[in-house]
Amino acid sequence: MSPLKIKKGSSSHSAYDLRDYHENVIERHTLAVIVDNEAGVLARVIGLFSGRGYNIESLTVAEVDHEGHRSRITIVTAGTPSVIEQIKAQLGRIVPVHEVHDLTVEGPSVERELALFKVEGQGDKRVEALRLADIFRANVVDSSLEAFVFEITGTSEKINAFADLMRPLGLVELARTGVAALARSSKFDA
Repeated sequence: MSPLKIKKGSSSHSAYDLRDYHENVIERHTLAVIVDNEAGVLARVIGLFSGRGYNIESLTVAEVDHEGHRSRITIVTAGTPSVIEQIKAQLGRIVPVHEVHDLTVEGPSVERELALFKVEGQGDKRVEALRLADIFRANVVDSSLEAFVFEITGTSEKINAFADLMRPLGLVELARTGVAALARSSKFDA
C-alpha cells in the first residue's frame, strides 16, 4: 500500500489544512515615523518600501519640531500582518528614525486629508455641484463662470465619495494632500 501524499494546506476541506488564514489577510495600516529633518532621510525611508516591493498608498511629511530638527512622516500602506511587522522593524533600524508608531494597532486615531476639486459645468450641473458641496461641507475657494474649485477635509472615504459624485458633474482636476493622523488621547488631559 502506498503512503498518502498529502500536501500541507492542500485543500480547505482536508483535516490536514494547516494554513493560517489570518496570514493572508491584507490590512491597511497608518504609520507615524519621527525622523531627523535632514537631507536624504525621506529617500532612505521610501527606498525601504520600493526596494522590497511594498506599496505606499499615502505619504505626508512635515517638520514638527523646529528646535529639535525633527519631521513626521505619515505613511499609509497595506500588507499582511507579517509584512507590516517587517516594515516597522526595518523602519526602526534606519539611523535617522527616532520613533515608529503603528496608529492602526496602538488604539483610536484621527485621520484627515485635504483635497481640492476643480469642477466645470453649466446650468443644472453647476447647481447640483454646489448642493453636493454643501452636503459634504466643502468650501468654494475659487469660482468663475465656467468652474468651481472646492476644498474638502475629511477621511479618505469621504474624499473618495465626493469625487465619485463630482465626476458626472464635470470633475476635471483633483489634488490630494495625503493622510495626516494622530493618536487619540486615552484620557482627558487637565
